Amino acid sequence: MGSWRVPSPVLALLLLLCPSPCPSCPAACRCSPGEADCSERGLREVPWSLSPNISSLWLGYNFITVLGPRSFPLLPGLRLLSLVHNRLELMHSQALLGLGLLQELDLSHNHLTVLTPETFLPLGSLARLNLGSNRLGELEPEVLDALPQLRALLLQDNPWVCSCSILPLWRWLSHNREKVREKSLLLCRVPEQLNKYPIMAFGDESFRQCQDTSLSLQHYISLFIIGPFSFIASIFFCTFLGSLVVLFHSLRRESHCWRRPRVCRVH
Repeated sequence: MGSWRVPSPVLALLLLLCPSPCPSCPAACRCSPGEADCSERGLREVPWSLSPNISSLWLGYNFITVLGPRSFPLLPGLRLLSLVHNRLELMHSQALLGLGLLQELDLSHNHLTVLTPETFLPLGSLARLNLGSNRLGELEPEVLDALPQLRALLLQDNPWVCSCSILPLWRWLSHNREKVREKSLLLCRVPEQLNKYPIMAFGDESFRQCQDTSLSLQHYISLFIIGPFSFIASIFFCTFLGSLVVLFHSLRRESHCWRRPRVCRVH
């Protein structure tokens, strides 16, 4: 039986109509099955022509400064995202939407100064977070509480401000020691007298002057009663004191008049 051959024009048409077995890959990236490496490409934003099938995305050593709302294309299977050694200063509260299955996020060696709890809310599966070598002076515990699956946290080499404002973070770290990696590298930068002092070396007595001084209901009731009473009592006291002064001057004048009646004669 003779072999059947497809005419060349028909074969070319079939190749055009059939989808390519290889997923799309941005020109600035190197791609392999399940991975896109876009490191050291001078990128200023996240490429949008990434395959939705990738599980690892490497964006390190670029020039990304801002992650705006929905900075990433649809990547439902992404498990690892690395943004190390960029110039990242700001992350919008909706920058990471659509990355609900992300398990590892590396934001180290950037310029981050502030993070809000809303930023990490979409990352319900995140287990490892690296915020080391940024410019964080403080960090709200609510940012970390937004990550229920967090197992490993790195915060080293940040310029921590060891004042009363760091007390909430210190409490969180003290209750989650098993999650904190490189604890010995969490060092104070400010104030100067505490420079390079380990945050985890503080104790409860270190924050005695920072303890919560909020009043209970009984305190408010007492103040409500004592406040007006004290005000009225002060008025009576001032009136009484003024009366004594007037009386004293009157008695003194009468005594003077008895001794020198001509001086007190009414004209």
